[in-house]
Amino acid sequence: MAIEETADAVATTDATDTVADTVETTAGAITYPVAPGYQLNVRSGPGTNYRLVKVLSYNSRVPIRCQRHGQKVSGPYGTSDIWDNIAPGQYVSDAYVRTGSDGFVTAPCG
Repeated sequence: MAIEETADAVATTDATDTVADTVETTAGAITYPVAPGYQLNVRSGPGTNYRLVKVLSYNSRVPIRCQRHGQKVSGPYGTSDIWDNIAPGQYVSDAYVRTGSDGFVTAPCG
């Protein structure tokens, strides 16, 4: 049986909900929360025209391995053409992931 440790990356002293509060380190990887109340489609590439790989459940968290530009999508965090690579061959629209930035938060995909 494996035990997974989860720790907050940044602690704050006030009661406001900041992005730093939502970024967590899980088993050595930084993860970001998917927008509350959404099941998120995972695509094989950076656009809705790519094959649906799977659907993430409510309250999911995702690691972002790299990011790339693709189809523009509107979501709860605005309109963005940034797509987050969460695993080999798996992309989600950054408009549904709370990164706290309108730009890249990690390296571009090669």
